[in-house]
Amino acid sequence: MAVAVIDSGVAQPRPKIQVVPLRGLPIATALLGFVLDAIASNRTWALMFCHVAGGGLWTGIDLFVGLIVGPIIGSLSPQARAEFTARFMPKMVIIMPTVVTMTLASGLQIALKYGNLNVGRESRGWLIASFIVVGIMAVIALGVLEPANITVLFEMNKPQPNPEIIGMMMKRFIYTAGITGLMQVSTLIIMTRVATL
Repeated sequence: MAVAVIDSGVAQPRPKIQVVPLRGLPIATALLGFVLDAIASNRTWALMFCHVAGGGLWTGIDLFVGLIVGPIIGSLSPQARAEFTARFMPKMVIIMPTVVTMTLASGLQIALKYGNLNVGRESRGWLIASFIVVGIMAVIALGVLEPANITVLFEMNKPQPNPEIIGMMMKRFIYTAGITGLMQVSTLIIMTRVATL
């Protein structure tokens, strides 16, 4: 068990952080199962629900974390930042891969179902642009955000966490979430354009 020093200066035992919150796994599994069922059955409503709900959550989380939560975390004391991180980051380990998968898998199936990627379709160029933007965001989310998130959680579980590593990884997480949040605005422009063609 790690030790945390509180304001009185007395060392108190700090409970270990659960890197992957097991209570969230059944929910993520059910959502991913729903996405797989929607793709296998090719049901329009289920596909649209997965794409819109997943995309809305992904966009909202990125914008909220990058533009609202980030500046708040930056202004907190190291102790408060550590407490917030211990509660917030494990949830992101489950949420982000789930909403990214929901959005991308159902979106591709919708494009294939309606032939929006066929040569000569007006929507084709817009969707290819969307795939590029969303592909970059997915690589950032799963290749930069998640490793930073997991690094912070493992570091916080050490008997003597290194605050420099935690601070550096949290900055990377927040700034990257902000960048993907701003990229989400271009996705919203593209998607609303495709919907009106």
